[in-house]
Parts: sequence; C-alpha cells; structure tokens
Amino acid sequence: MLKLLVRRLLQAVVVAFGVLIITFVLVHMLPGGPARAALGSKATASAIAAFNRDNGLDQPIYTQFAVYVGHAVQGNLGFSYDQNEPVSQLIGQRLPKDVLLIGLAYIVTLAVAIPVGIAQAARRNGLTDHVVTIFAFLFYSMPAFLLAILLIDVFAVRLHLLPPGAPQSDSLVAILQSPQGLVLPVLTLALITIAQFSRYVRASGIEALTADYVRTARSKGLPERRVLARHLVRNSLLPVITLVGLSLPFAVAGAVIIEYIFNYPGMGLLFFTAATDQDYPVLLGVTLIVGLATTAGNLLADIAYNIADPRIRVAT
Repeated sequence: MLKLLVRRLLQAVVVAFGVLIITFVLVHMLPGGPARAALGSKATASAIAAFNRDNGLDQPIYTQFAVYVGHAVQGNLGFSYDQNEPVSQLIGQRLPKDVLLIGLAYIVTLAVAIPVGIAQAARRNGLTDHVVTIFAFLFYSMPAFLLAILLIDVFAVRLHLLPPGAPQSDSLVAILQSPQGLVLPVLTLALITIAQFSRYVRASGIEALTADYVRTARSKGLPERRVLARHLVRNSLLPVITLVGLSLPFAVAGAVIIEYIFNYPGMGLLFFTAATDQDYPVLLGVTLIVGLATTAGNLLADIAYNIADPRIRVAT
C-alpha cells in the first residue's frame, strides 16, 4: 500500500506541475497583456514598458515561469492589478466558501443519488426507473445557468420561499447564519451532480444483481432488503468513489457560473471578475489552486478506491 501511495503521489506532483505550465503559458497568451489590462487602453508605450520592467514581464517567458514557481512555492501568488491585494489573500478569503458550497452539494448528492440509483437497479425497467431516468437526463443535459435561473424564478420570484441571492459576507460564520441563502446555489449544483451519480449507481447496481454472490444470498433465503443492504449497496458504491474525484473539475466549473448568478462570494465569482477585468495574477492563481485541488481530490479518490476494494491492491 505504501508503494502504491508513493507512486500515486509522484504522479499527482507531475500532473500538478503540468497544469501549472499549461496555465502559465495560456494566461500569457491572452490578448492585450497584463500591462494594458492594468494601465488601461490609453496607456502610453513608455508607461507599458515601465510596468513590464517593474513586474519582470520583459523577461523571457521561461524566466518568468521560474520566478513564478519560486514565489508560488513560498505561498506568493502575485499581486492583483485590479483589487490591489495579494492574490494569496484574496484566495484565502474565498476558498473556504467554495469548500462549503461544493461540500454541501456533494453531501446532498450522495444522500439522494445512492438510494435513488439503488432503487432504480432493484426496479429495473419499472415505472420508478423510467420516471427517474427522464428527470436524470433532463437535469444532466441542462446548463447550470439555465437551471439556476429556473430555480430562482420558481422559488424566489413566484413562490417567495427563498432569497434569489446568496449570503454576502467575508465571514464563513456569517454565511452559515443565513442558510436559506445557500439553498438555491447548493440545489443547483447538486441536481446536476445527482443526475450523473444516480446513473452510475444504477448501472453498477444492475451489474451487481447478476453476480454470483447475490444469487447465492438469495438462494439461502435471505430477505431481499438484506440482500440489497449487504451486497448490492456496498458493491455499487465503488464507482461513486471514483466519480467524486473525477467530477470535481466539473463541479468547480459549474460553481463559477453558479456563484456569478447567485452573487456568491467564492473563488468562482473572483475568477469571473478577474477574467472580465483581465486581472492576470488572479486568473493564474485561482486556476493553479483549482488544479492542485483537483489533483489532490483525484489522488484521495484513488487511494480510497484501493482501500475499499482489496482486489485492486492485489492487482497493483
């Protein structure tokens, strides 16, 4: 197990470094350049040259990259041109809010998708299976922004049950004190993820129902509920572990749109604002943190999968 962990950790480091290289190059290829974005369209050539010189942007890109990596290792992700604050400080203020939003969405997703997927597998091709499948495909194919707008229209505008916007505060405690404002953002992100997870749980459950150990359990006269609880559920959860890690990038991408629509003060809104204002250090810093978090999530999911299924440990 230790050998496997070391190998996976080294792979994660390589992937994270690759993400950093690609992100750095792509950000520096954006039109306009940092100087023009920071100084405005009317900046003179001498002012742009001075800005590039002061920020090291006149150096070759490989030199800039080496300097950025050296600073990033020390926790220095640069300085925001637009907000005039360290990027690490901006991210530090908003990262816990993203963890809260995505974490709550995943809790709701797992609490709903697992029993729904199991129920579909146990009642394959029945009325319940067909109805849930229709809704699953509907939510899975629906863009996040459209689903968010529909939920606002129904629950905030028409029924007046929930506020249309998320809680506004720099404090995570203050946001938790207004839980009604979190319902629609969490529900928007969760509905899309539930549709995906339930389909995988259903497919895994159908496969498990045809396995020899399930037929043996039934032949021994075990009640159907016990067969489902002891054999079907456990084996159907294995793909979910992988899904949690693999779906993290899509959850983060969806959170960018959701945070903008609900004005949720997280990294998604920070990234959207930075993209609009061409705040290159913030764009690079947020993308780097998201890439590292995604890599770490996939690493943890891989480790958890190996712990949950001893057959994989033997194979590796």
